[in-house]
Amino acid sequence: MKKIIFATLSCLIGLSTMHAQTAAPPSATHAQPRIGILLLAHGGSVQTWDEDVRHVADQVDLSVPTEVAFGMATRSSMQAAVNRLVARKVTAIVAVPLFINSHSSLIDSISYLLGLRSQQPEDLKMFAMMDNGAGGMAMDHSAMKHDPSEAMKPVTSAVPIRMASALDHHRIVADILNDRAASISHDPTHEVVVLVAHGPVEDEENNLWLHDMSILADEMRSQSHYAGIEFMTLRDDADKSVRDAATQQLRGKVEKITQSGNTALIVPLLLSYGGIEGGLRDRLNDLTYRMSSQGLLPDKRIANWVLATTQTESSSNPAQK
Repeated sequence: MKKIIFATLSCLIGLSTMHAQTAAPPSATHAQPRIGILLLAHGGSVQTWDEDVRHVADQVDLSVPTEVAFGMATRSSMQAAVNRLVARKVTAIVAVPLFINSHSSLIDSISYLLGLRSQQPEDLKMFAMMDNGAGGMAMDHSAMKHDPSEAMKPVTSAVPIRMASALDHHRIVADILNDRAASISHDPTHEVVVLVAHGPVEDEENNLWLHDMSILADEMRSQSHYAGIEFMTLRDDADKSVRDAATQQLRGKVEKITQSGNTALIVPLLLSYGGIEGGLRDRLNDLTYRMSSQGLLPDKRIANWVLATTQTESSSNPAQK
């Protein structure tokens, strides 16, 4: 992993602009361009959640200028973070969504606010109503703006902005999930890991989440010897009928695992615990299982992922804004 970090830093330090530079005479050459990272994350109601995210940002900031924007497509927070990066003399920004999956109206809304998507998502108005103008602090869902028009305008930036993918099915995620399972494992050959994610509202997006989770499960299988690895989404924000069906699916999986003589190892695919794990335990009431006590954070490998995904985005795509 150290090789990944060193390679990432070398590429970031050596990044050059994608246009016109070859025409400049040697005497006009300036200092190497500076990439800045806009780390996007959902603000948490639990203090440790935000602290975990800020710790990731602090670790990345040791190598690449990094600023955090908390919230759900919260323009005020994003604009403030962009302004801070520009003030730090970066010449291009890579937005890195520290979210479990890229397939959601939230990510689409963020992309629109960064000027990378021409069509305004339908859900953006809902997110804009939640923008309390915190300017970088965690979002307060109770603070509702009467006029969300300002919160629906794309941010302004004096430098180009690009956007990377969320965690999705990155191998680092599979590595961390395997470690979380191992922390509660006693006898892998008689245990079945069940990956459980929050999931989106729409069926089409949920299928994309499940596809990414299947890739994670395949990677985990290649590194372990469990009796099985299964996965599902809870879809807490969907209609009650959808949530109830997900609860029955989860309970059915655990009951079947127990009846087969194995033990269910519940491994939530969450960035950090902040309440959802309590609801998960309620769903599993009276069943036999063991559950990981930690989400993906805190873990230093997430900072490695931020650096790696920034390198990939910087190397493969021209400036988008």
